[in-house]
Amino acid sequence: MQLRYAMTGVAVVLSLAGCQRTTYDNASYSSPAPLTAQPVPSVQGGQLPPPAGASQFPAAPTAAPATPGQPGAMAANALDVTKESMVGSWRVNGSCDMFLTLTNLGSGSRGGTRGCVGELTAMGSWEVAGKQVLLKDRSGNPIGSVYKTADNSFSGQTSTGQPITLSR
Repeated sequence: MQLRYAMTGVAVVLSLAGCQRTTYDNASYSSPAPLTAQPVPSVQGGQLPPPAGASQFPAAPTAAPATPGQPGAMAANALDVTKESMVGSWRVNGSCDMFLTLTNLGSGSRGGTRGCVGELTAMGSWEVAGKQVLLKDRSGNPIGSVYKTADNSFSGQTSTGQPITLSR
């Protein structure tokens, strides 16, 4: 039993021996020599030449691009729509589902369908343009548009004329 106490005492003494405080004598250490400055070439000033190929850009469009459907007819009875109010799950034509998120995808937001037929199977994104909601394929090409007719109800058509109704 006493051997165990002796061994424990020796272990404690050895472990405490490793916990010494060490101090450094600042006089024995010297700071490194300062670096010498390098010469810097003179800076030249002047006018930059115009960017190469600046004339290759097309002229800005003067009219709004055409959207699928009949925008004039939609604007007559369309209600205001916000992007945030569109987020979530929608029933399309009473037979399939459309899911709209706020995750950016190109110029619009990510979206998709489940169980739909026709052009809507290729839907990959959407965006709000005025009072319309533009539906786009995965390449960003418009495949249809809808407009708000009532709370939680939208009507419109695909670019080939297939009617679309969204409801919750």
